[in-house]
Amino acid sequence: MTVKQATFADEVSVNTLAEVWKNVLKDVSKTLGPGCCQSWFLHAFPCECSDGTILLQTNQRIVRDRLSSQYNRELLTLWRKYLPQVSSVEVIMAAANDAVTDIPSATSRYVGLADIRSEEDEDADSPVQEKAESLSPHLDVTESQLDPRFKFDNFVVGKPNEFAYAAAMSVADSEAIQFNPLFLYGGVGLGKTHLMHAIAWKMKAAFPEKMVMYLSAEQFMYQFIRALRFKNVMSFKEQLRNVDVLMIDDFQFIGGKEATQEEFFHTFNSLVDNNKQVIISADKSPSSLDNIGERLKSRLGCGLVADIHPTTYELRLGILQSKAARMGVNFPKWLIEFVAAKITSNVRELEGALNRIVAHASLIGASLTLDVVQEVLRDLIRSNERCITIEDIQKRVCEFFSVKIGDLLSSKRVRSLVKPRQIAMYLCKTLTTKSLPEIGRLFGGKDHATVIHASKRVIELCNEDPEVARSIEVLKALLSV
Repeated sequence: MTVKQATFADEVSVNTLAEVWKNVLKDVSKTLGPGCCQSWFLHAFPCECSDGTILLQTNQRIVRDRLSSQYNRELLTLWRKYLPQVSSVEVIMAAANDAVTDIPSATSRYVGLADIRSEEDEDADSPVQEKAESLSPHLDVTESQLDPRFKFDNFVVGKPNEFAYAAAMSVADSEAIQFNPLFLYGGVGLGKTHLMHAIAWKMKAAFPEKMVMYLSAEQFMYQFIRALRFKNVMSFKEQLRNVDVLMIDDFQFIGGKEATQEEFFHTFNSLVDNNKQVIISADKSPSSLDNIGERLKSRLGCGLVADIHPTTYELRLGILQSKAARMGVNFPKWLIEFVAAKITSNVRELEGALNRIVAHASLIGASLTLDVVQEVLRDLIRSNERCITIEDIQKRVCEFFSVKIGDLLSSKRVRSLVKPRQIAMYLCKTLTTKSLPEIGRLFGGKDHATVIHASKRVIELCNEDPEVARSIEVLKALLSV
């Protein structure tokens, strides 16, 4: 197709720009390859020409940076082939409120992507448009990917998480790389994702020129598999290895995925070698990750590893108070303390309990009493209560009184064994739901009458000897930990 040359003395219509862009894309596909065209050029389109400058618009920062830095000269040469008066080409980001927010769709509409084929594409089963749309990963961090609730401002710091918090703040604040990688780990719902999002928010504000890529492990794996499917692995590699900060959340989920681990290993090495920051979170330390290759474990552990411990009562209290303040609800002190004491598993369940109480109060309109709160949180409280077994009790009693488990379960009647055995039976009767015959059976085949006698005797000893009563309380405390 021949494009009529235009002069900038007259207004160049959008249709004329689109016609030229179509030819430019064909030339790009021939000279730089269809993969390069699909990965970068198809995610931009011409929106304006002014004073000899062509403005290309895109909604992906990584595309803008790549076209501006690496392909600007090729773009200018190709545009001047059809419009000799062009003196420069600039790539700009689409405005947030622009009517055309889907650049690939806009390109398809104005340019006609189905016509852009290279010789290699002629025999392909899928049209280029289908491949291009399937290969628009949108990997760069955007505000829509980050939870606005997860910032450093509302992260409650306590003894269990203060080290991880300090490490995250240090990495987010520093322009120079201090720890690489930063590896955050801890159990479910303890704040790893909160810190990851907080780092990204902080970096976006402090260093807007940095390209930050935030992905869950599942997203990383999905993008890699899709790149394999559409034979576009090189584009995938380029996108990952040209960022300033790569963040992978819930890394444990690529356990057992050998090809994905291999790709991440090489990406990791490339980024670290080029002094780019890598930040990872997982539920276990690098050395304890399941189904992860040893060389990758070794690399993950070579930076700063920061753990987040289970919450303490004081930290849970602080989290609930902060949550209540954000909700604008004035909870009674006893309620906050009750929830902090009973919900001990993780922060998500803690906040979920508060949400449930608020919803119940607003929907039902009932007054918040202890009985009401216990009923509303009944399932959560039950799941958080530690299940104490007979074996737990026997082990603790043996440790406390320095006796062997075999002697405790034997029929020996020596004084040094009788009292520990009776105390263990009493604790089994009061702290477990097991029947008396079952308790007796697990104490060397004794009958239920022996268990009843032992329990009565321990109660008498507690009334007679304060030392025995204190021993029982200590054992109960040890068993509740």
